[in-house]
Amino acid sequence: MSIALSHGGTTMYTSSTQSRDVLVGTREGIVTIQRNAGGAGWHVAQRALTDRHIHAIVLEPASGTIFAGAHKGGLYASTDGGKTWSERNDGLTENDIYSLASAKVDGKVRVYAGTEPAHLFVSEDLGQQWRELPALRKVPGSERWSFPAPPHVGHLKHINFDPRDSNTMFASIEVGGLLKSVDAGETWTEIPGMYEDVHRTVINPARPERIYVSGGDGVYVTSDAGATWEHWATRESEIGGYPDLLVFGQKNPELMFIAAAQCSPGEWRKSHFAGARVSRSRDGGRTWEILSNGLPDRLQASVEAMCLEQNGASCTVLFATTAGEVYGSDDAGDSWSVAVKGLAPISKGGHYHALVAATA
Repeated sequence: MSIALSHGGTTMYTSSTQSRDVLVGTREGIVTIQRNAGGAGWHVAQRALTDRHIHAIVLEPASGTIFAGAHKGGLYASTDGGKTWSERNDGLTENDIYSLASAKVDGKVRVYAGTEPAHLFVSEDLGQQWRELPALRKVPGSERWSFPAPPHVGHLKHINFDPRDSNTMFASIEVGGLLKSVDAGETWTEIPGMYEDVHRTVINPARPERIYVSGGDGVYVTSDAGATWEHWATRESEIGGYPDLLVFGQKNPELMFIAAAQCSPGEWRKSHFAGARVSRSRDGGRTWEILSNGLPDRLQASVEAMCLEQNGASCTVLFATTAGEVYGSDDAGDSWSVAVKGLAPISKGGHYHALVAATA
């Protein structure tokens, strides 16, 4: 089995055995890293789409098709495990792909693509044809969606689904808020109760009414499907004030990992220092421990991608940075090592630009 490590794609996997191949979305295409024989260490096995900045990778399980969304570069698909790729842009009116997700809706595979500016597209034939779901742009206040960095327009950063019914889905708008649809994206409403800089949602499969939101003001949590929210981590939190990546173990959702920069990207442009940390919770996000044992206390680079694979009784966690490093842990975060380094930046948009000066 292969898994993927990208900013706007799938972040959590379950498999019977540990995957050997990981497709990493970088500023210079998709790099497949592979475990060495015997399982000790990693090496670069393959490169593809090297002239594209890959934001999101999704492995659609029913067909085996791999989808890759590029920053200002459209959408691509592979049916041979990532060896060859073809464009699948028919019907896409935006080419800056920020997020990808797939789900079975009423028994049929759907692939969704979120873009900048924030639009949502869907395909029911594995990307051969796309159509826009225009109701996303009709939510009251959508005209105010924006982003601090040029061109100052919001994007659809993350797409997620209720584990009980994939007709119910969530769209994270950066910066704009959290949206919910109960009809597979045909209509949308905004969920109030949190800071409007929403990065992504994580939904507890054992308790789907428990939803976590990471964003520009920490972590918000609801235990009643969004009726009320609590602010569990703030900008002053020791885990980092600008959290983004958030994953959990499918078999044990109380085991969670979060990656957070010390402050927002606006500060990176001055300091060239993200101060990122990776932390673990064993109680569903109520308390966190900052992880070390192979990790710097604060990384200079930003953590821009993270994935977790529950493989049998084991748990593998991988994350990638704007400095082109991939770190890995095969013991649920107890110890870490650098899997590969020297890759092109793994970065959402131009985040890596602010952090280059300190590493040049």
